[in-house]
Parts: sequence; C-alpha cells; structure tokens
Amino acid sequence: MIEPLPKSPLLAVILCLMLTGLGMPSLACADAGPPFLTNDPGTPGNGNWEINIAAMQTTLPGVSNWQLPQLDINLGLGDRVQLTGEIPYVVVNTTGQPQASGWGNANPGIKWRFFDQGEEGWQISTFPMYQTAVSEEAQSKGIGVAGPRLFLPLEVARKFGPLTFNFEAGSYIPLHGDHEHIVGLVAGYQVTPRLELDGELYDDHIRGGTDVTTFDVGGRYRLHRGFNLLFMAGRSLGGNSPGQVEFMGYLGIQILLSHFGRTLIDEH
Repeated sequence: MIEPLPKSPLLAVILCLMLTGLGMPSLACADAGPPFLTNDPGTPGNGNWEINIAAMQTTLPGVSNWQLPQLDINLGLGDRVQLTGEIPYVVVNTTGQPQASGWGNANPGIKWRFFDQGEEGWQISTFPMYQTAVSEEAQSKGIGVAGPRLFLPLEVARKFGPLTFNFEAGSYIPLHGDHEHIVGLVAGYQVTPRLELDGELYDDHIRGGTDVTTFDVGGRYRLHRGFNLLFMAGRSLGGNSPGQVEFMGYLGIQILLSHFGRTLIDEH
C-alpha cells in the first residue's frame, strides 16, 4: 500500500542532494528497500540491526495520508536471514471530514536470501509478511485496511555495469479483505561514496479495484558512520483521477548497529 510528505520542504531537500552529486563517477551498488516501496534481497548481517524511522505522506484527490512515524526495524540472523517488524502511526485528512489518526496495519515478516552469487552476481530472496487487521472504524477512516493478510513476494537483484537493478513481485493472500498484487523495479547508481540515487516504477493492483502505477526518484545519503538520510518523492502515472496518487514522499533516518551496539559504516 502507498502512503505519502509536505511537498515543498521534502522536494527541496531531495533536489539539493541530487544536485550535489551530479557529474560524479559510479562507485558501488545500490539497493531497494527503504525509502522505496520495492524490497531487495539484502539483509543486515548476523546480529546487526537496521532501524528506519521516517515520515511518509501520500496525497490522493481529497485525501492526505501521513505516516508519522513509519517504523521499520530489522535484525539479521546469520548472513542471509532477516527478521522485520513494520508499523505506522497514521494521520488522515479528508476533505469535509474531521482529522483521524491511529496505529495502522503492522507487518511482521522474515526475509530469506536463498540464492546468492555475491555483489556482482544474482541474488534472490523471499520475504513473507503477515499483515495484521485494524478495526472497522479505522478502516472507514482510512487508517488501515482489512486483514489479516499474508504477503508472499519474491525479490531479485543484479548489477549490470554501474547500475544495480532490484525487482520484486508478490501477492497479498487475504484471510479477510481484498486480493492485491504488486510489481516493483528499482534502478540505482552510486554517485559518490556518500550519495546513491535511484528511480522506481511500482504497480499496485487490487482485484476489482484501482490499478495504481507510480514513478518516484530518491536515494540515500550517508550523514555519518551508521546514519543515512533516506529520501524519495514521486506520483502516479495515471493522472489525477480518483484513486490515483497525486504526490508521495518519504524522508527518514536509517540507523545501522552491530550486535555489539556500535554503528556500522555501510548498508547491508
């Protein structure tokens, strides 16, 4: 599901960071995962933590939906497994309605990278997640969706020259609620040792509902040892018709910790 940041301040930060890196050589591979909707096969490493704390906004016709904060906590078990817990606190502004807020759907999950040829080869993972339910009142206010549901995806990553591509396809299997299918593709380029830029195409289709295809740009900027700035902004390719995303954005901090509690230099 897609959910969005204030347009002017967030876009200003993103444009500033992008301009800083223009014209610099490629150095290393890039990944999907936060701030993007598409996930990648990467894991934090044995005993290491990856904690993402962000604000995310999605604006549709007549509705502005904020996740304040969006919490995404990951722990590595061995070199190829990751435990994940995600939950947002959602604030919804709907034209003609009072503001609504509350905790949205939680998404605990486990990622397993079952095929790994290293940084220069193919990497493939699966990342099943269990999406919890929210109350009917929360559903009516747009805070969350019906549940529970199981999310069963497959992630594939490969580096080709200076570019890294990450692909994800998956389906939500509902115990309650709607069938939903997603397909995402992220292409990334390491601009400087500190700055990575990426572009993403993401399609979200609810059976019997609206098909939403979005395009966004974003990346990661290493602020300090173990601290990365995450940023993204985009919109739907379907214009401003009902159900389409007029704007979505993400701005957050990624904290990388070793099992000794020390900050790490690199992602994944």
